[in-house]
Amino acid sequence: MRDRRHKNAVSVFSVAVPALLLVAIGGVLSAKVGLLDDLDATVDTRVEAPVTVTIEPRSMEYRAEGHFIKNGFAVDAPLVDATLAKSFRIMKYQVSRADYQRCVEDGACEKGEPAASLGNDTPMTGVNYTDASNYAAWLTEKTGQVWRLPTDRQWAFAAGKKFPDDALGIDGSKDNPALRWLADYERESTRQKSKNPMPQPSGTFGENEFGVADLDGNVWEWTQTCHRRVTVGEDGEVLKEAPACGIYVVDGKHRASMSFFIRDPKSGGCAVGVPPDNLGFRLVRDDRWYANMLYAFERRFPGAV
Repeated sequence: MRDRRHKNAVSVFSVAVPALLLVAIGGVLSAKVGLLDDLDATVDTRVEAPVTVTIEPRSMEYRAEGHFIKNGFAVDAPLVDATLAKSFRIMKYQVSRADYQRCVEDGACEKGEPAASLGNDTPMTGVNYTDASNYAAWLTEKTGQVWRLPTDRQWAFAAGKKFPDDALGIDGSKDNPALRWLADYERESTRQKSKNPMPQPSGTFGENEFGVADLDGNVWEWTQTCHRRVTVGEDGEVLKEAPACGIYVVDGKHRASMSFFIRDPKSGGCAVGVPPDNLGFRLVRDDRWYANMLYAFERRFPGAV
């Protein structure tokens, strides 16, 4: 019994000491190079942090992101079992035109594509990946909280039952490839018939089971997940994976992939299928204990992380 307690104590000690040392070293380095000085200096109490929803840990099954190929033919992406080990916070609503305009007025964001007759309470649209990232950096500096674009995985957990499944249920590597093409054409035609491109005021499309609003509206949202092309074998094993960073996943009523510079999805840049009606975004709050230090390091030394 004594030996077991001794082993447990040694195990805890072996984990705790390196962690404490890492915190101490990080604090010293931050102080030495002034990593956190700029962030603390720019906090603006006039800018309120967005309303957020907490997504609690759970497991879920959802369709993997990517363009999957088997035997030279497109096939449905596999279902993956994913577990969210730690909760995270995501904006309840998409970033509004009024909120984005404050960033423009501060000179930290570029104007998006012009949109006539849209109120300040409608989601900001006509923005590309860089615009969304710049806004996240501006909001971080104004609030002192670290904000980032969600990953596709985070978006899936936040969307819950509203996360789309684009599977056709037809394996083009075994069936007549024309059947898959026809099924895909029929799906895309259906999507076109239901288009309503004009952005609506925040909250118009309701909330999901977690209280996140407008997930299946007519504004698709940028994520920080790179599109990928995946070649799989007969048993679904990954033979080759080619990420295409510069093309990012956008989530909404269906998944799409857009080049980072695209503001108007109908102008091009969509990998496959019907393009989104509009491009907007919402952010997640990075609550990791080292988030502020990591953010400051990324800003001071771009490309190092």
